[in-house]
Amino acid sequence: MSTSDFTGLDVLGWRPELAVAWADGGFADAFPGSSPGRVGQVDRGACTVLLAGRTVRATPAPRVFRPEQPRLGGPGLATGDWAVVADDRVEDVLPRHSAFVRGSAGARTEAQIVAANVDTVFVVAALTGEQRLRRVERYLAVAWQSGAQPVVVLSKADLHPDPEAAADEVRRIAPGTPVHTLSSHTGEGLEALRRYAGPGRTVALVGLSGVGKSTLVNALSGSERLSTQEVRGDFKGRHTTTHRELVPLPDGGLLVDTPGMRGLAVWDADEGIDRAFSDIEQLTGRCQFRDCTHGAEPGCAVRGAVAEGALDAGRLGNWHKLRREQRMLELRQDARARAEDKQRIRSRARALKKRPHR
Repeated sequence: MSTSDFTGLDVLGWRPELAVAWADGGFADAFPGSSPGRVGQVDRGACTVLLAGRTVRATPAPRVFRPEQPRLGGPGLATGDWAVVADDRVEDVLPRHSAFVRGSAGARTEAQIVAANVDTVFVVAALTGEQRLRRVERYLAVAWQSGAQPVVVLSKADLHPDPEAAADEVRRIAPGTPVHTLSSHTGEGLEALRRYAGPGRTVALVGLSGVGKSTLVNALSGSERLSTQEVRGDFKGRHTTTHRELVPLPDGGLLVDTPGMRGLAVWDADEGIDRAFSDIEQLTGRCQFRDCTHGAEPGCAVRGAVAEGALDAGRLGNWHKLRREQRMLELRQDARARAEDKQRIRSRARALKKRPHR
C-alpha cells in the first residue's frame, strides 16, 4: 500500500508514525491487498474494523495472539488497535502508542487491554453517593501507566450541593491531572470536555457502572448512540454498556466507551503509581534512608508529612496498598514464567525420548 492510500484514515486517528510502521513491517508485501483499519469492537472470535469509508467484520489470525508479539500491553486485539486487514481477516496489529491495561479478574495472572491508542482517559466518577477518593487514585495510576493523559470527570454535578468544593477535594489527590465537573442534564462542563476529543483524537471513558459514561458519549456525539439507565435509589450503578466500542464523533474525534468496572487490578503499573502519587515520590527524597518504605523507619519524611497534616493518611495507605498489589503481581509473574519454562523443558525432553536412536 502506498502512502496516498492512507487518505481517509485521519478521521480514525491515523498518525504519521503509523505509516512508518506500516512500511517497516512490510505488510503490503506480506499481505497483498491489505489495508490498515481501526478496531471498533472485539467480540468472541471476531471484530468490527473501521476502514477508510467502510466497516467490515473480520476474524483475527492466530499470530495476533502469540505471546512473543512485542506490543505495548501484550499480544491480542483490543478496541482502538490499528489492524492489518486482508480479505476480512486481521493479519497483524500495528504498534500501540498507549494501552489502558488492567489485571484480569480472579486468580489468573493475565493482562486485559481495555483500550488501545487513546490520547486521553476520562476517569468518570459521579458526584452522588459517597465520594471514593481512593478509587480515583487507583484509576489514575492505571491511566498514567497507559501512556495517555488522564482527566477526572466528576459527573452529575447538578445533583451535588457544592460541586466545585468536591472538585477541589479531588484535585488535592490528583497532581498533574485536570479535574472537570459535568452535568449532562444541563450541559454545564460539556464544552470543556469536547476540546479533548478534537479531530483525530481518541478519548477512553472508564469508571464504575452508572456514573454517566454512556450519557456523556451520547452528549458528545449529539445522538442517542448508547442506551442509558437511571441509577438505583442507593446510588449504585446499573450496567448499560456491555462491550467496548469505538464511537466516531461528528467533529472528527473518537470515544471508547467501556463497561463499568467493579474492580481494577493494577498491571505493571510502577511508573503509573509514581505519577499518580507524585507528591509522595517527592517527599521520598527527603527521607533519612534512600530505601525507606515509609513504614517504621526513622526519619521518614512521608510519615512526617502525615503527622503534620500535609499528607492524608488514607492516601499514604492507598499508596502502600497499590505497591503491595504490584509486588504480588511481579511474584506471580515470576512463578508463572518459571512454570512455563519447566513445561517447555519437559516437552522438549519428551520429544527427544520419542526420537529413534541412531
